[in-house]
Amino acid sequence: MPQRHEVLITADELAQLLNSGKPVAVLDVRWRLDRPDGRDAYLQGHIPGAVYVSLDDELSDHTVHGRGRHPLPSGRSLEAAARRWGVNQDTPIVTYDDWNRAGSARAWWVLTAAGLQDVRILDGGLAAWRAAGGPLESGPVHREPGNVIVPVDDLYTGSQPTLSAEQIGTVTLLDARAPERYRGDVEPVDPVAGHIPGAKNLPSGAVLSGDGNFLADDALARLLSDNDIGPDESVGAYCGSGVTAAVVIAALATQGYEAALFPGSWSEWSSDPTRPVARG
Repeated sequence: MPQRHEVLITADELAQLLNSGKPVAVLDVRWRLDRPDGRDAYLQGHIPGAVYVSLDDELSDHTVHGRGRHPLPSGRSLEAAARRWGVNQDTPIVTYDDWNRAGSARAWWVLTAAGLQDVRILDGGLAAWRAAGGPLESGPVHREPGNVIVPVDDLYTGSQPTLSAEQIGTVTLLDARAPERYRGDVEPVDPVAGHIPGAKNLPSGAVLSGDGNFLADDALARLLSDNDIGPDESVGAYCGSGVTAAVVIAALATQGYEAALFPGSWSEWSSDPTRPVARG
């Protein structure tokens, strides 16, 4: 099972890797719910050599219907995108973002689900890079096309475990949305408010510290224990559309859990009026 050093990389470790001259693909995946296109922010300043990746256009496939607001891309389309990003076979990949690890965790999950092996999230994101004294460069980066091969075509049955709507009751289910959305007090995006019956609320922000780093191992272990999640438990996670749930799944992976993602998440579940909804 993955452990912390296989899921995350620190800013200092990334700087050492870049300074070593060894090949590495750095992907800037800036995305947030209220500003999904992060290209302008990327152009203003990014980690040197980083390529911009669009979560909506390259880490999702909006031609797929009935699977939520961010359906998973196919392996073939992801392979074409990764080659555009300059990713070569067996090249380490580092993903980062500037908002609550949402974009970088989505990229980590999609790429590992597609069968790529050496993919890590920059712990603390762009803020950690800046705090460590890392330089920024502006403008676009154009890399030579890569030759990476994506071995998995259907990410719904790929190298990361997933849940379908019909499998929801088979695991301890975590809802990674904010508490007010979980309770159904508000619903800013989807047409129905509430949560999947039986799901526990573990907001994606709860697995991060105030500076945006993932919680230390002992703090994460306490958080899981406080939520009655044991080491032998089968765990699944969802959110609004399969993005921020990947943050929780990454945190669980640092503790040795192989948690399953419900890719369509609440946006898929709530689109079917026959499915039950819980509130409170």
